[in-house]
Amino acid sequence: MKSSLYFKQLQIGSMQNFVYLIGSTETRKAAVIDPAWDIETILSHAAADDMEITHALVTHTHPDHVGSWLRGARIEGVEELLARTKTKIVVHRAEAEFLKSLSPSDMVKAQGGDVIDVGGLSIKLIHTPGHTPGSQCFLLDGPLISEPRLIAGDTLFIGSCGRVDFPGGSAEKMYESLTQKLMRLPDETILFPGHNYAAKPQSTMAEQKKTNPYLQFHSLDAFLAAMGYG
Repeated sequence: MKSSLYFKQLQIGSMQNFVYLIGSTETRKAAVIDPAWDIETILSHAAADDMEITHALVTHTHPDHVGSWLRGARIEGVEELLARTKTKIVVHRAEAEFLKSLSPSDMVKAQGGDVIDVGGLSIKLIHTPGHTPGSQCFLLDGPLISEPRLIAGDTLFIGSCGRVDFPGGSAEKMYESLTQKLMRLPDETILFPGHNYAAKPQSTMAEQKKTNPYLQFHSLDAFLAAMGYG
């Protein structure tokens, strides 16, 4: 049976960000994950595939993932997307305040465990604080999916994890997110990170459990020491 999953990984911007387009080829509806840097390119890819963007899912609200000013330069993001589409911005409620320029009617303030339906594709939200208070990952699983897929933002990278030294970061919460949430996902889950920082653009949770040094710690104290907090 041919899968109706629509899934596209795009590298956009000077910080090697991955932007994702996901949805259903049956309904032609899609969500964009972390729309930033070049909204025209993102919309062009969706249009070329005859997909309508109905949602924008935000892993966290750093400027390179949602737009805003960074180092004196403007990065395009959710504001530019809303100016051109009728899109709902899904952000964890812990970080909704950082999108204060948006109208409340444009936002869905989500929490962990919520499921967002995009044209028949169910996307589960996993709250993974640590990099930021409202960091969240998106799990794709169900009838349209041949194997589970995790879009992890800046929580889990291939061979690494997100920084915890930015405002709002927490090494303790990162350890909990990694060990109590992401490491409990099935081994066959395919990992798609928020940046292209590795030699390949995707991995599996089985591979990361074996090789990622930040998933090898069996105590919080050991993890904190490795992160420079010991």
